[in-house]
Amino acid sequence: MKFILNDRVVEETSLPSDFTALRYLREKRGLTGTKEGCASGDCGACTLLVGAIEEGEVTYSTLNACITPVQSLAGKHVVSVEYLAQLGEGLHPAQQAMVDAHGSQCGFCTPGFVLSLAGLYENSSVKEQNIDRESVCDAISGNLCRCTGYRPIIEAGLAMEGQQGHLLSQQDWLKTALADLDNPAANTKYLRPTSLAEALAAKKQHPEAEFIAGGTDLMLENTQRYKDFDVLIDLNNVAEIQQLEEQGEQLIIGAGVTYSQLENFSKSAYPHLYHLLSRIASRQIRNRGTIGGNVANGSPIADMPPILLAFDADVRLDKVDGSSRTVKMSDFYLGYKQTQLAEDECIVAFHLSLDKLAEFHRFYKVSKRMEDDISSVLLAARFTLNGDQMTEVRLAFGGMAATPIRVKAAEACLQTAKVTDDVALEKALQALREELNPMSDMRASAQYRLDMACNLVRKTWLELNGNTVPSFSGHPVPESWLSLGQEIGQQEGAKHA
Repeated sequence: MKFILNDRVVEETSLPSDFTALRYLREKRGLTGTKEGCASGDCGACTLLVGAIEEGEVTYSTLNACITPVQSLAGKHVVSVEYLAQLGEGLHPAQQAMVDAHGSQCGFCTPGFVLSLAGLYENSSVKEQNIDRESVCDAISGNLCRCTGYRPIIEAGLAMEGQQGHLLSQQDWLKTALADLDNPAANTKYLRPTSLAEALAAKKQHPEAEFIAGGTDLMLENTQRYKDFDVLIDLNNVAEIQQLEEQGEQLIIGAGVTYSQLENFSKSAYPHLYHLLSRIASRQIRNRGTIGGNVANGSPIADMPPILLAFDADVRLDKVDGSSRTVKMSDFYLGYKQTQLAEDECIVAFHLSLDKLAEFHRFYKVSKRMEDDISSVLLAARFTLNGDQMTEVRLAFGGMAATPIRVKAAEACLQTAKVTDDVALEKALQALREELNPMSDMRASAQYRLDMACNLVRKTWLELNGNTVPSFSGHPVPESWLSLGQEIGQQEGAKHA
C-alpha cells in the first residue's frame, strides 16, 4: 500500500492488517509528536490530518490514529504535527495561535489540538468560510485537555481567522502525487474490494475475516482487549454501501456512510437529526464511524438504532452466496449484542420513508458531557397526526434495556389520543415506567434513567402542542478571563491576618 506521509510517498508491503497508524508513526517512522493517551479514540492526543481529493480540491479531515489501521490510509495524504512547521517560514497559523494564546501547558495534548485546529484552518481557507466560535468548538470537541482549560485554546482557534499561512492543499505537487498513487485492490491480509460482489467474495474466501469501514468500534477489540485481526476486508471503496440520497419515496442511507456525511446531508433537510448527530462522539469519530457499524455492533447505547426504530427503517442484508434479504429494524435486535446479521452477511443500506421523515419527530440525547460522550438516555420520537389526533406513535430508546427498544405499551396509550389529551399522556408515562427496567452503571442510576425517559417524553409532548421547551446546552466556556481566578474575600479571613 502507498500513501503520502507529510512530504513523501511511502510504500509498505508487510504490515499486519491491524497495525494502527499511531504505532506506525511512532515505531516505524520515529514521528513521536503523535501521542497515545487512551488507545480508544476518546482523548484526541493521537489526532492526525488526512487529506483526499474531493470535488477537485484537497480537503482534510481529522481522525484518531490509535484506532485507525494504517493500511486504511492508502491513497491519502497523512499529516503529522512535525510537518506543519516545515511547510514554509515559521509556524503554521494553528501553532502560532496556540503560542500567542498560551494554549499549552504540559503539552501532551497540544499536538492533537494543533492538528484539529489546522484542519479547520485548511478547510476554511479552501472553502472560503469564516472561522467562528462554533466551528472552533466543533473542531476540538474530540480533544481533551486537563491542564490549561479550553478558553485559551478556543481563543487560539479564533485567532487563526485572517492569518496567512502556507496551505497544505495548495502545494503544487500534492494533487498530482495523490492522483498518481497506485494501490492494488487487495493483498494477502488487508483486502480492499471495490464492489459489493468483491467484498462478499472475499468474505466467502476468508470466513474468519472481519469487515471494517470506520473501525471506531472494531479496533477497540485490538487496542483494549488485544485481539489480533489476521485478515480485514476494508469496505471504504465499495460504492454500493456509500449511497446517501432521496430516491423515489425513500431516503437511502448506505451502511458505509459516515456520521459526518450524514450530518452534512441533514443540516438543512432534517435539522433535528442534524442536531443529534452533532452530539454523537467527536468530530474525529464522526469522520470515520459509519451508520452500518453503529447498528451492527448491537450495543444498547448506540445512538443511531433508536432513530431508525422510530422511522420503521428497513435494513438490507446481502449474503456471500449472492442472496439478499430485508429485515425490519424492529426485528433486527435479538438480545444483548445479538442481531439478525449472520456471519456471512453484510449490511448494505437502510431505507427510510420520506413521508415518515416529514412527520413530527424529536431526538434527545442525555449524557454527562455535551460532546464525545456515550448516552445515558436517548429518545427518538415520531408522531403521525390526522388533524389533532394521533394515528401512529413511535417512542424508541437507547440506554434503557439490553437492546435499543420501542416502548410499545406506552405507544398504544397515545395511538388514537388527541394531542391535548393529558390523561393519555399520564397513562403512557405510567406504562413506560412499567415497561422499562434500566440498569444502574457509572453513567446513570436506573431511577435517573427512568425519570429522564419520562421527562423526555413529556418534553416531546409539550413541543407537539406548540410549547417551546428551552434546551440546556451545558456550561459554556467563558469568553473572558475576567470572571476567573478572582479572589473572593471572607469576613472570617480578617481574624487570621
